[in-house]
Amino acid sequence: MKRLPLALLAAALIAGPAAAQTPAGAGLAAGALAARDKALSDTTGWDVVESLTTEVGARPVGSPAMQRARDWGVAKLKQLGFENVHVESFTTSAWSRGPESAEVVGPFPQKLAILGIGGSSPTPAGGITAPIALFTSYQAMLDQPVGALKGKIAVVTQAMARTQDGSSYGSVGVQRRAGPVEAAKRGAVGYLIRSLSTDDTRLPHTGAGSPGGIPAAALSTVDASLLERMVARGKPVIVHLEMASSVNPAAEAWNIVGEIRGREAADEVIVVGGHLDSWDPGTGAIDDGVGVAIATASARLAGQMGKPRRTIRVVMWGSEEQSGSGEAYAAAHKTEAAKIIVAGESDSGSGRIWTLSTPPAAYGHPAMVAFRATLPALKVAFNGAPPRFGGSDIAGLMGFKVPFVDFNQDASRYFDLHHSADDTLDKIDPADVAQNVAVWSAFLYVVANSDVDFRPKP
Repeated sequence: MKRLPLALLAAALIAGPAAAQTPAGAGLAAGALAARDKALSDTTGWDVVESLTTEVGARPVGSPAMQRARDWGVAKLKQLGFENVHVESFTTSAWSRGPESAEVVGPFPQKLAILGIGGSSPTPAGGITAPIALFTSYQAMLDQPVGALKGKIAVVTQAMARTQDGSSYGSVGVQRRAGPVEAAKRGAVGYLIRSLSTDDTRLPHTGAGSPGGIPAAALSTVDASLLERMVARGKPVIVHLEMASSVNPAAEAWNIVGEIRGREAADEVIVVGGHLDSWDPGTGAIDDGVGVAIATASARLAGQMGKPRRTIRVVMWGSEEQSGSGEAYAAAHKTEAAKIIVAGESDSGSGRIWTLSTPPAAYGHPAMVAFRATLPALKVAFNGAPPRFGGSDIAGLMGFKVPFVDFNQDASRYFDLHHSADDTLDKIDPADVAQNVAVWSAFLYVVANSDVDFRPKP
């Protein structure tokens, strides 16, 4: 499995010097290096995320703040010189949080720090009080037969590992996404999980889950450990849970779009973006205000290198956390899918890009040779394997066979902050933002100013 990507990479590198020596290749190489170097001293990315988090803050779908974010996005794109700035409306289900509390009422009374999982049902008035059934792994709960958890609050305390590529989130995420449904199937009256987080604070981390008809919440990591220690003492642990929430099944939402129009092949489009919506505890800085900022700043900078041959389109997707924006965008742009050259999304925080993948069909093209030459100075490794996943909001385009890229950011600290009250601007290093913008702007420049085709040849 390892030999094929290495062989592909070797072939691309062999083709590289010859391709770079052509006039077109030399021009692309010079432009890509210039875009990279300019980005490293450009503050647009930082300025955009600072503006968004200061002037709007948290942006849950269906909230007045999301309406302000829509207006902010339109104004910001116009201010930065984008063309064809417009709003594409759609409807989606929006879950909203109300007052929440949890506490151990016996045998060791203590408050617990929780955040409701998106899609959770509210408790009845006055809340619920029930013994817990604690499982140190999600599989252990799944192994329980139907009815085994009747009248109990199921608690899963499986921990998430810290990884540079964020893969551990994918491996344990199912306990939040599907856990409420599975607990309800087994008779549980409530569901609590250890937050999908790598932190050691008493701040819980929220996120979307499948509605199971029961109240469901995430515990802070330290409170999950607290419950484990209580259960180990051999006495039944009783928890009181009060949660309020509401659901708008047809909330209005928006994708905000702006373009740097192409001079020759304007109907050939590069789509790049981040998601504008966020969860409510923090200010949506790393998830995904900074992704919006990186995409916007990169497109602007690539366009400043001279009017591009192709159109660069920035999309601020409006409902990623509770889903809907990617599907709406793909449906609205289905007829132009064949003209979308490539798509990409920045949605892994502000950590530096450390490795990336591009579609193999274009490895030897002068544009990709020029782009790869910009990477060593940025400490980015080119991965010869095909990209695996480009982001939730471009998944619909991927379904229409639109080529995509996968720019992997260092996620070592991302899940300390993600979906929590700690997702705030002060956690972002402007130099890290500039490195991301440097990678993306070099890529956008070479693709927008060439005829590179990422689709496999027949």
